[in-house]
Amino acid sequence: MEIAGDTAMWTRPDTGDNPVSYPAPTYSAVKAIFESVLWGPAIEIIPLKAEICAPVQFHNYYTNYGGPLRKTTNIKHGDSYQLCATVLIDVCYRLYAEVVPYKIKGRLPQAAKNWDNATTSPGHAYQEIFARRLKRGQCFAVPCLGWREFTPSYFGEFRDDTHVMSDMETAVIPSMLRQVFSKGYQSEVAYLYDTDVEITGGVLAYGKGERPC
Repeated sequence: MEIAGDTAMWTRPDTGDNPVSYPAPTYSAVKAIFESVLWGPAIEIIPLKAEICAPVQFHNYYTNYGGPLRKTTNIKHGDSYQLCATVLIDVCYRLYAEVVPYKIKGRLPQAAKNWDNATTSPGHAYQEIFARRLKRGQCFAVPCLGWREFTPSYFGEFRDDTHVMSDMETAVIPSMLRQVFSKGYQSEVAYLYDTDVEITGGVLAYGKGERPC
């Protein structure tokens, strides 16, 4: 699928109170974008790669934060604070993933078990339904480009006039958050990081070199 928008934020967790974006979406962000079009616990989305189709441009972004990460006293008095972040602007990506049946059947809700039992090939069925929904512009939840307020200007099938930034300079990300809930549906928090992630020819491939942190 392809997704584009005015602003994106793929947060680097090591950048603290003034968060900075990675130059490309994380594994879990790509997974969530696919799941926002069609989500079902009986299958698992495995992101393969993201193609960067617009120049990487960082931009300062300021917002009045009023969320749950404020101090208790701020929440009690309804106070917000100004948050400074470094985001990406004018982004466009082509995203790739494969779909496999979810292996730990015991965690699935009964409705998902029934669907899984009644479906010969859950992964293939998901792919067909996903393609139909993407073509019609339907979604389970509004996709976002990292943060909820960064909604896309486009999501759907590949467009003919979109081209991968194959001439961009190679970039290496020493440590990139892969997933927070890495054990799948209803799992506990288990951080995983990829190391020495390389963006080559405008392509970030999500390999299997993750390690627990």
